[in-house]
Amino acid sequence: MIEFINFYLVPGFAIGSVYALGAVGISMIFGILRFAHFAHGDLMTVGVYGVFAATVVFPVNPFLLVPVGMALAIFAALFVDKVFYQPLRKLPTIYTVISSFGVALIFRSLIQIIGGSENRVFGSGIRPPLILFDTFRLSSLHVQAVTTTAVIAVVLHIFLSKSMTGRSMRAVADDPELAQISGLDTEKVVRWTWIIGAALAAIAGVFAGLDTSAHPNLGWNLLLPMFAAAILGGIGKPMGAMAGGFIIGLAEELSSYHWIGESALISPSYKTAVAFVIMIALLIFKPQGLFKGRLL
Repeated sequence: MIEFINFYLVPGFAIGSVYALGAVGISMIFGILRFAHFAHGDLMTVGVYGVFAATVVFPVNPFLLVPVGMALAIFAALFVDKVFYQPLRKLPTIYTVISSFGVALIFRSLIQIIGGSENRVFGSGIRPPLILFDTFRLSSLHVQAVTTTAVIAVVLHIFLSKSMTGRSMRAVADDPELAQISGLDTEKVVRWTWIIGAALAAIAGVFAGLDTSAHPNLGWNLLLPMFAAAILGGIGKPMGAMAGGFIIGLAEELSSYHWIGESALISPSYKTAVAFVIMIALLIFKPQGLFKGRLL
């Protein structure tokens, strides 16, 4: 049981936190802008490399420099929306989806040109675990990821349900034409959607980069599980995306536990396939997700 908690359950919640933070942006962008943003993973990578570049100039704890990565990801998101996506909004959404693939390639290529193709590691040495009751050995990074995600979930829920901007975002997601006729500033809502999505993507990317290493394909490799989380929670439902992220993360990690015999149920090399199977099953049997979001 101790091994299960230390090496499977807690890491499942930790990777679930990364998926949850990334899936929120995917869900909100689809709910408000009506297209699947395939460059969202690369926004995560932009945020990670922003933090890494800042650590070269300011050799302090990377967590203190997360706002730098958030600012860079937000700038990148607003820039590509203005230049690439806004001119396509009145066209069928497939044009914007294809454009997002191009944006993803642009982000990745720029990162490789500027930052190189090799893996980047934050800091050096072994991080000692947190020891509780002389039994549980938890990674401090995993605890920080889960705690931060929980706090963000509460703040985001309050923002969306209590603030004027949050209510406007929900109105546009429900019926954009009616919201525009009612006098809501839809462009402001779009800007806030990008700001929130990009900021959370940067935070998720930093957690993922600190847990392993940063490389140009970091966000792209996480894109499928994040989409699976967004679909599981219900497209256009940010809190559902949060829940979906934790479910996908736990499903991936627990699938490699030796439930039967002494061998892993599924080889850790194929954990990502679990997210793919869940996503396909949902699209077939419950396309609105657990929280009854928008149909794809």
